[in-house]
Amino acid sequence: MIDFNVPTYVGKEKEYISKAIDNKKICGDGEFTKKCHKWLNEKTNSNVLLTTSCSHALDMSAILSDIKSGDEVIMPSFTFVSTADAFVLRGAKVVFVDIRPDTMNINEKLIEEAITEKTRAIVPVHYAGVACEMDTIMEIAKKHHLLVIEDAAQGVMSEYKGKPLGTMGDYGCYSFHETKNYSMGEGGALLVKDKDNFERAEIIREKGTDRSRFFRGQVDKYTWVDAGSSYLPSDINAAYLYAQLEKAEDINEKRLHLWDLYYESLQDVKNIELPYIPKECKHNAHMFYIKTKNMEERTRLIKYLKENDILTVFHYIPLHSSPAGKKYGRFNGEDKYTTKESERLLRLPMYYGLKDKEVLEVCDKIKKFYK
Repeated sequence: MIDFNVPTYVGKEKEYISKAIDNKKICGDGEFTKKCHKWLNEKTNSNVLLTTSCSHALDMSAILSDIKSGDEVIMPSFTFVSTADAFVLRGAKVVFVDIRPDTMNINEKLIEEAITEKTRAIVPVHYAGVACEMDTIMEIAKKHHLLVIEDAAQGVMSEYKGKPLGTMGDYGCYSFHETKNYSMGEGGALLVKDKDNFERAEIIREKGTDRSRFFRGQVDKYTWVDAGSSYLPSDINAAYLYAQLEKAEDINEKRLHLWDLYYESLQDVKNIELPYIPKECKHNAHMFYIKTKNMEERTRLIKYLKENDILTVFHYIPLHSSPAGKKYGRFNGEDKYTTKESERLLRLPMYYGLKDKEVLEVCDKIKKFYK
């Protein structure tokens, strides 16, 4: 059986978890959380806080952005529910915009016509770790005085014109879920562009207290100063993650090798469409997907591959077509590509421990299906 996903494991995770336990400090912001922060800060040249999930990083970004009832937030409908939930929980209306069929990212050319006097933020989602057209998005945001919150859940180690994803907007959100390139089981990170907002982010993350300032010696006792919640992951989770961050380059190179092997092996199959990477984007091989003719063909291919012990999955059902999407959002303009392209997309097995021969077997079965 070739699994669709196996969580990344490099070998030192158990050792580091044991050390975290021996430290008698398994709650948040222990030794390994600090090490993860240092690595992420240096890698992104940003202000980073580990969180319990990317969903919670998005929640924090909505709080920090002061999103209120009646506000509108623009995003693609082709995304995970957490992208919308963060703003719906604050009372905002979600305005969905169609995607580009080449990258599956929000169509930057359609954002401006979705802006109203209620619009507060744009939320680009970097699908598959391939960057949205950020220059255009940032120009639109500047022109209309809007915040930009990057959903870079799949984008750790990816870049746009040399800039790490998550660092161009006002806030960036990473995921370290077990399905991501680097994992802590459940977890994420919030990137804060403006250092003046970082202290408030620390407070919100620490249940609304200035506990972080207390530990730095900035105040002689800590107290409740703002609305917040507990967004700190256990140091056990951070220990698991840090083992992988130490090997981040190796993991990235291995995934890119597998991605390239898929691409080379499938490029002559005329019945399918392969991923497109714009020249200004450096991706992280988060996933390899193909597009079939339509949903019916995709369903037959999934069944055929499963019969041959290969597990594949499709991705998001567009949010605007869901019951909650209809209740809390609206689709601006024409759904030209979102639904049609989402029904064609099929994700192939992709994980750090995947072997070359397994990639070639998947490709061989796809070729036989189309023969």
